Amino acid sequence: MPWVNEDMCVGCGVCVDDCPVGAITLKQDQKAIINEDECIRCGRCHEVCPEEAVRHDSERIPQEVEANVTKTIELLKHFKTPQEQGQFYERMIRYFNKEKKVADQTIAKITDMKNAISKER
Repeated sequence: MPWVNEDMCVGCGVCVDDCPVGAITLKQDQKAIINEDECIRCGRCHEVCPEEAVRHDSERIPQEVEANVTKTIELLKHFKTPQEQGQFYERMIRYFNKEKKVADQTIAKITDMKNAISKER
């Protein structure tokens, strides 16, 4: 999912005008914002932004990891004994392993769909 680095956005509106589904608007402060529900992930906004303010999701991975770790630490405070804490860690590990499996299976299905279209051509 593309996102806008507000420090880099100058509010020129090029991405707004070029978005094929109208998923980008300028906020009151003239900074672009992308509606995640409407975005079709075509990448055009990233390509046309003269300031390179439209960024890729992969740049957010370190922040997302840190947020997950911070939340885990915050929740850990509710478990007093080492045994409870160990069980909590195991639940968190299972949760993120499940999320990883969902992502892997989704990628596999989308790859199959892409390959099927390629064979039709």
